[in-house]
Amino acid sequence: MIDNDELAKLIHINADGDMPGMKAATLSGLYRVSGGGDALAARIEAICGEVDAAIEDGARLIVLSDRHSDAEHAPIPSLLLTSAVHHHLIRTKQRTQVGLLVEAGDVREVHHVALLIGYGAAAVNPYLAMESVEDLVRAGTFIQDVDAEQAIRNLIYALGKGVLKVMSKMGISTVASYRGAQVFEAVGLDEAFVATYFNGTATKIGGAGLDVIAKEVAARHTKAYPASGIAASHRALEIGGEYQWRREGEPHLFDPETVFRLQHATRNRRYDIFKQYTDRVNEQSERLMTLRGLFGFTSDRAPIPVDEVEPASEIVKRFSTGAMSYGSISREAHETLAIAMNRLGGKSNTGEAARTRSACTTRSAAPRSSRSPPAASVSPASTWSTPTTSRSRWPRAPSPVRAASCPATRSTRGSPRRVTRRPASASSRRRRTTTSTPSKTSRSSSTTSRTPTRRPAST
Repeated sequence: MIDNDELAKLIHINADGDMPGMKAATLSGLYRVSGGGDALAARIEAICGEVDAAIEDGARLIVLSDRHSDAEHAPIPSLLLTSAVHHHLIRTKQRTQVGLLVEAGDVREVHHVALLIGYGAAAVNPYLAMESVEDLVRAGTFIQDVDAEQAIRNLIYALGKGVLKVMSKMGISTVASYRGAQVFEAVGLDEAFVATYFNGTATKIGGAGLDVIAKEVAARHTKAYPASGIAASHRALEIGGEYQWRREGEPHLFDPETVFRLQHATRNRRYDIFKQYTDRVNEQSERLMTLRGLFGFTSDRAPIPVDEVEPASEIVKRFSTGAMSYGSISREAHETLAIAMNRLGGKSNTGEAARTRSACTTRSAAPRSSRSPPAASVSPASTWSTPTTSRSRWPRAPSPVRAASCPATRSTRGSPRRVTRRPASASSRRRRTTTSTPSKTSRSSSTTSRTPTRRPAST
């Protein structure tokens, strides 16, 4: 992540001619929006040709910029442009000769930055996000007691830390390993489109191609440059609603209506209201809000008689809850799930190896989970942990560090009351004995005599 000053330094790094090996070339990532998908494809091809010419001219830094858009020219999506140039350079065997810098206005969040780096970008400059932060600082509505420069530094720091978090979740330690790794799967993109511009990326269900993407770009561009030339007077920007429900934003499965029905049904024990809630959620197939809602059943097989279908009371016995940690939800939630699954005949998972004494019972409707994950710090001989579950799995070789660092007792309210250390193995006791420093004198181990006795020094 780089700011505008750092990007300017890289662009003009050879302004004095003293660093010819670091020459930079800036290419415009705009296309004529009225041309649709054909114009978009032609412009991407032309940019790839400009990259080849810049490399032949000695450029070692390629800046893909979408600045200076107007009513006739819209910016190409930065990820599409970056990946197209990246794979073009791979096909022409020039990828190692240049570095790609992306100056994009559509980069707003961590995932956008992670995608750009994952598809070949060496540095990202989210200029519009930084300008938005500056505007918020000047307005003083949401950001106070901080100057614009510090706010921009905070933004860059947050985006950088977010990318490191994404990398760590994938088990990748360095940006060099993450750049160009393409550790992503495309959802809702056409196979031919992915093969052309995101070669090597998995896409299993197909979907939109370049024409659909061009229509989406044109729709956003029309909002910025309306045909009438008159902008909306009641608000400067749309509300959004991509992450949280908004009245005029994107639809969500859990909107105020569904949440109200669920709360009303559980508080007043109204099963009829609960059925309204489930119907509201299940009708997502009609509203096309999820991937599952896009699928339907097609079969020419004769219907199966209902009496031959397994009853629901038997089907639910194969259900199992997720292994939620004891600290992630409350004790009441854990025990309620256990009671419900025991009544249904299913399986509930504690998420912990040790539980409270109240959960150690064999009643069918008791807060007793059927499954428990292994824990290296808990001994299977613990008084209260073993009878908590009907099937506990213990590791063969637990970590001695974790076992030794766990206290013998814990008295936190609502937490497991007792956790027993795993006894030290004979080999570990032998290691401690052989590595100890020999002493010339020692005390007798007898409990009847406290008088020290002289023993010969060990050799």
